[in-house]
Amino acid sequence: MPMMRTRLLVACLSSGAVAFVSAQQAPANKPDTPEVTRLIERLRHDVGPRWAYAVHFWCEEPRANRPDDPPIPPTKIFDEVFAIGNSGTTVYVIRTSQGLLMIDALGAGDAAGTTAQLESQLLPGFQKLGLDPAQVKVVLVTHGHADHYGGASYFQERYGSKVYVSTADWAVMENPPARGRGGRGPVGPPTPLPKHDAELHDGDTVTLGDVKIKAIAVPGHTPGSMGFIFPVHDKGKAHVAALFGGAWLTPQILSDDALQTFRMSVAHFMSATRDAKVDVLLQNHMLMDPIQPKLDAVAGRTSGQPNPFVVGRSEYQKLLRVMDGCTEVNLERRRK
Repeated sequence: MPMMRTRLLVACLSSGAVAFVSAQQAPANKPDTPEVTRLIERLRHDVGPRWAYAVHFWCEEPRANRPDDPPIPPTKIFDEVFAIGNSGTTVYVIRTSQGLLMIDALGAGDAAGTTAQLESQLLPGFQKLGLDPAQVKVVLVTHGHADHYGGASYFQERYGSKVYVSTADWAVMENPPARGRGGRGPVGPPTPLPKHDAELHDGDTVTLGDVKIKAIAVPGHTPGSMGFIFPVHDKGKAHVAALFGGAWLTPQILSDDALQTFRMSVAHFMSATRDAKVDVLLQNHMLMDPIQPKLDAVAGRTSGQPNPFVVGRSEYQKLLRVMDGCTEVNLERRRK
């Protein structure tokens, strides 16, 4: 998808964000049609056994991340990349020559507002990894939902971190839906909102020290969801990582138009990651390809064993094919 087309798409969706909430859910407890079954089986065959669980998750049993998803052990997964968070939602901290860059910031708390992930997971993760939160110079927010920007205001206010969000999703964050009964927003106190800082656009490069991160617009889950492509090193060997920051987890919250937009975004990201030779999979929600076994493998890794986050160029493209294919499946379900 050309950059200009993506920008126009983001702008249109930003003006009509309410359309992302769908009243077109597939009827509950109805068996799949033969066409839906055929689409799933063809997808499973096309992507191969490596992504069998991802196909099952996205096409057959998707679920949203939850406040009670178990914490993960804070782990150094590449020479300069660290993972902190829980099995449902992961933050990545990147060490550069001029400080730390963080992708997402976890949620501010659970549905009752009583358990701040900032205090229970994010900051303790920094401590366990020997990282100084005061060195966080940049926070990149993948999209404008509270489970991704919840801790951003803390870093902004306390340490002067610069918070980057897409233009469209600054609007989502600054104009949230009504909370609790009668509205679509979560119950409990509102998530602390960072002050409007830097904006992300399709094709932008964010540079901190010796690390450059390319932003790719992937609207669909929200009007301004962003993906990121950046270099990493594994025991000195260079790789290229990508994070598609706006993958849907439960399709019923999205309209048909939003799902079609999502498919266009996946195609756009496929092209960008193919050109960049991406061979490393990182996701902010790793539910479709669980993160804990990977962290276990990293912790027990001996000399010569592969890094489990390095999936290879062709396999990375196959994961994006799963995202596209399961979106097609859910659109087909709505035609019943």
